[in-house]
This record gives sequence, structure tokens and C-alpha cells, in this order.
Amino acid sequence: MIILIHDRKEKINESIIKNSGSETMIISDDKNIKPCVCCFGCWIKTPGICVINDGYENLGALLSKCNKLIIISECFYGGYSPFIKNVLDRCICPYQLPYFVVKNGRTSHPKRYKNKIFLSVNFYGNISEKEEETAGKLVKTTFLKQTVNYFSSFDEIKEV
Repeated sequence: MIILIHDRKEKINESIIKNSGSETMIISDDKNIKPCVCCFGCWIKTPGICVINDGYENLGALLSKCNKLIIISECFYGGYSPFIKNVLDRCICPYQLPYFVVKNGRTSHPKRYKNKIFLSVNFYGNISEKEEETAGKLVKTTFLKQTVNYFSSFDEIKEV
């Protein structure tokens, strides 16, 4: 499954995803997502499921079926747009287990699910060199297998 998360107000057609051939889910800002409150309910009370009941509570399980995650985000000071950041915050704990492991000198939470996700992040906007550097580091700390692309406007993104 391919998941596309974007912050555009208008709908994005699946045709933007090149060589898809597999099931695609598009997540866009419907103004219903609530922010993560760091209650750890998705780790303790309802493992893998967020306790906030707003339609986004199953993001962890959704990621468990994903082999490619595509993000299209306006670059905000070297990071994701508020909507994208909110979706990612709501995904992290349900997709991961609550304890820490050290692997290859890196401390992280182990994944709850066994699938491997390839991440493609596509930033757009008036991005300075420093913001590009910061955004690249941010993405690399999140996923080991990823690509990061930078565009000066959304209209430059023809396919991802």
C-alpha cells in the first residue's frame, strides 16, 4: 500500500504517484485532526490505537500496511507544515513500541509492525539553503530508507 499525506487545500489526484500499481490512500487536511496530547494511551491503554477519537486513531495500523509513504509538505523553517507534523505525531507512538533499543549506535523505539517503509518527502516553497539542510537532517533521523526532494512551488511537483 502507498500512503500519500499532503497539506494542500485542494484534492490531489492519485495520478501524481508514478508507477503506483498498488492500493493508494491519500490523507489530506479535513480540519478534523486533533493534536497528539502525549498521553501514551496508544502505548498503554489501547496499544497501537490512538485514544483521540477523531477519525485519525488508526494511523499506526494504517502504516503497518504501508510499504511506501509519500509526504508533500510546504517547508516551514526547515520542517514539515503544521498539518503534516500533526499527522506524523499521531502516527509515531501507535506505530512504535514504548521501550527503547540501541541499534547501530542509535537509540530509538522499535517498530510494532514488521513492514519496511520507504519514505519520499517532497518539500515545496521558498526554501533557503539552511532550511533545506535542516529538513534533510529531520527526514534522515525519522526513516533510514528515504528520499528528499525540494521544489520552489507546489506546481513544480509533477509526480512523486
